[in-house]
Amino acid sequence: MPKAKAVIGPLAVLATASAVTIGVLSADPAASDLAPLTAVAPAATPSADRTNEAITRSENRIKATASRDLPPPAFMSKAAIKAAIKAADTRLWTTDELNIWNQPGDKAKLLGELDSGKKVVVTGREMWGRTEIVLKGQSRWVTDGYLSDEKPLAAAAGLSMDPCPDGSTESGLTDNAVYVYRSVCHAFPQITSYGGWDGHGEHASGRALDIMTSDVELGTAIAEFLRSHASELHLYDVIWRQHIWTPVRASEGWRSMPSRGSATANHYDHVHVSVY
Repeated sequence: MPKAKAVIGPLAVLATASAVTIGVLSADPAASDLAPLTAVAPAATPSADRTNEAITRSENRIKATASRDLPPPAFMSKAAIKAAIKAADTRLWTTDELNIWNQPGDKAKLLGELDSGKKVVVTGREMWGRTEIVLKGQSRWVTDGYLSDEKPLAAAAGLSMDPCPDGSTESGLTDNAVYVYRSVCHAFPQITSYGGWDGHGEHASGRALDIMTSDVELGTAIAEFLRSHASELHLYDVIWRQHIWTPVRASEGWRSMPSRGSATANHYDHVHVSVY
């Protein structure tokens, strides 16, 4: 029995050393990428290897998640925030409705919403996909990418049933779809191309309209105009830039859609709207 223990002891040490080596390699992608394949130490056993890798990956995920829970203390110190607010002198326009957060990070608290077309002061500080702004003298955070030097386009007019210059677009459309067409036509005269009735999808029913534009700002203004009049226009849905909005799920805002493979199929070159 003592001899058996003497043999098992070194083997256990060797197995432990191998597992630790594999764990270190798994936890350090840079080191394993640079090392030649022949230099990797053999695994003690397949089951031990999988166990250690799983533990390592789990620990890495926990650390990665925890690192975004809260921003670095120095970054959000009272002195740093006060200095950022004092130095802030740039004003930008919001280009969409934005949630207002008390800080960046996954543990940020939602404080309210900012309407589109509002001018706000920005500090220039950014972290984890959010930009710091100043509201009523306080540091607040909004999602990156929705602030602009220029005021967003807005509809020049309300709803209308006056005829449009190109009456041919109305061919095959239902009365509700015609109402949408004429309203958009008068509110956004810069749009010169529409897609009305054709033989596919919602268009075959005459209840859908494509408003042709690749201009992000203009298309967004049209989409928001339609959303703001969803009830009067009897809208079923609005699709723009691979996102969909429906009145029945209005509280969810714009919802992401899976890719359909092309700019047109993903609605990057037109706003699609359909009615009941």
